[in-house]
Amino acid sequence: MDAVIEIIKITLPAGLVLYGMFLVIRSFANKELNEKYATIKAEEQKRLVENRKESLPIRLQSYERICLLLERISPGNLIRRLHPGELVVGAFQQVLLNEINNELNHNLSQQLYMSDTAWGMVKQAVQESIMLVNNSAAMLEDEAPGIELAKKVLENAREHEINPTAAAIAYIKDEARGLF
Repeated sequence: MDAVIEIIKITLPAGLVLYGMFLVIRSFANKELNEKYATIKAEEQKRLVENRKESLPIRLQSYERICLLLERISPGNLIRRLHPGELVVGAFQQVLLNEINNELNHNLSQQLYMSDTAWGMVKQAVQESIMLVNNSAAMLEDEAPGIELAKKVLENAREHEINPTAAAIAYIKDEARGLF
């Protein structure tokens, strides 16, 4: 029995010292891991801030371009910019539709920098502009002077309070303001 007591006298302090060392090493390792994690997190935050600084001007330019697109395809601006001249309704209708589609195609890449909702509103505004032109042209003879189509588009927009781009422009502006 004395041998067992002697073994306990030796192993118990050694075990306590070993356990103490384990706690110290574990504490040190946790502290090192937490410091490394904090460093990595700080670097990640720094990269995010730098990315935002770099992407913000690009995103704002994208919103500007989309607002310009929407302004250019609004009925009043579209008609003012494109004069029917000697064109008949059918030909002027094609000119208007081509201009709307060209404006959209020229700015397709801008969808990358805006929300899906905003881009959906842009596409909806384009479709409504196309419908306004087509519906107005359907009310006229194909061989009538193109100026009649211009008048009809503006008349329909005013009478039916159709402004296909207004809601999209307002949404785009709100979304752009949210970037600050």
